[in-house]
Amino acid sequence: MTDNASSPTPLTLLGTGAMGTALARAWLAAGHPVTVWNRSRARAEPLAAEGAVVAGSVAEAVAANRLVIACLLDDASVGEALSDADLAGRDLVDLTTGTPGQGRARAAWAGERGARFLDAGIMAVPPMIGDPASGAYVLYSGSAELFEEHRATLAVPAGTRYVGTDPGHAALHDVALLSGMYGMFAGMTHAFALIRGEDIAPTEFAPLLVSWLTAMAPAALETAGKLESGDYTKDVVSNLAMQVAGSATLLRTAEEQGVSTELLTPFMNLMERRLAAGHGDEDTTGVVELLAVGAD
Repeated sequence: MTDNASSPTPLTLLGTGAMGTALARAWLAAGHPVTVWNRSRARAEPLAAEGAVVAGSVAEAVAANRLVIACLLDDASVGEALSDADLAGRDLVDLTTGTPGQGRARAAWAGERGARFLDAGIMAVPPMIGDPASGAYVLYSGSAELFEEHRATLAVPAGTRYVGTDPGHAALHDVALLSGMYGMFAGMTHAFALIRGEDIAPTEFAPLLVSWLTAMAPAALETAGKLESGDYTKDVVSNLAMQVAGSATLLRTAEEQGVSTELLTPFMNLMERRLAAGHGDEDTTGVVELLAVGAD
């Protein structure tokens, strides 16, 4: 049965932790027959009351349906759980968080066992699953045929974004986006540390911070354009020389406020290196080149 059939596609879900349970409930609510398995059967049993079939083993769960979705602890857990399962003719979608290299290796592993494969990266937390208004989506990469065939089913719990046939690209997009998020968190943490202890209410400062970060976010589009063109000096408003000179004020303010600069100095050090190499008329785009291991 495919997503083009008149009735919802049956599927197997391996792993019923917080995310797996949220996924299962979304598919069940949409009328999909769902077979679930979890290492600890007790964690899967509540889904039986909602209509899921709880399999006694991975082999039984995999045999139940062509579409098999894994949402386990890590890549090693996927390999261990499926080690004795017959994957021939199955469509394996791995929602387990991993690295690009693990996604490519798992794709080859699945192919050797006769299965089509998609790797995935979930850009959501469990409460966002099944809520169309939440903005949740899942990145997929690998078999284009598998994705197209099961697109409608995969779109039930969250939006879908296919990022190419390279099985490692879903994880790469996932980690790149999360890395950007943690960079933002670092900046937010430093900002709140600066005002801590002052007569400034964090709840009054926060809207200003959100507004400022929102206004600055489109800089990513400008950086992307410069990276593709190779011209890091086009339409530069605040050049690297100016930014490096201004960074002294940021560091001095942190010193006055008794705040560590450890979240700021790594990036500032990179800007200084790029400036010292003669790129003062650029913006910060060229710093990307310094992050390659062994870059001068």
